[in-house]
Amino acid sequence: MHSIPFACRIFVIALLSLMAVCSANASDGVADSDIEPEAAVDLVVVMKSERVLYLYDDGLIVGQYPIALGKNPVGTKRERGDNRTPEGAYTLDWRNPDSIFHRSIHISYPKPSDVRASKARGLDPGDMIMIHGQPDYDDRDRKGDWTNGCIAVSNAAINDIWTRVPDGTRIHIYP
Repeated sequence: MHSIPFACRIFVIALLSLMAVCSANASDGVADSDIEPEAAVDLVVVMKSERVLYLYDDGLIVGQYPIALGKNPVGTKRERGDNRTPEGAYTLDWRNPDSIFHRSIHISYPKPSDVRASKARGLDPGDMIMIHGQPDYDDRDRKGDWTNGCIAVSNAAINDIWTRVPDGTRIHIYP
């Protein structure tokens, strides 16, 4: 049996140490300023009927997560309290690291056309639609659609989305 040369053993140990450091840096505590351009995505797509959120980078799917929607998921959001998730093109414009739903990223609903459509019917369009994790105040296992119109994912998923989706990213929400 041949022995591994000392220099090779040192190289392998150094490589494993570097991998461990990189893995530790990829943990839950990533700040917005730590988003690396090559890791960032340029589009988020939600397919409501499939209950899936996709992350795209330059036209390629680079992430995919199961989702839960509002308790009344068919159709687009029309008014506050209708428990529907909006449909259309929006922007992910700010984030809340201290959300009661682990972490949350705000969807720019309502846009001016949403406000006009709701006001024309004498309704309040609602607001504060987010992509978020699970409630920090309640650890029960949630099944089906349960939000008030937001897009819910697992806490592991929101942690990953959080690190890969910079503010200003486009989001398209389809029926």
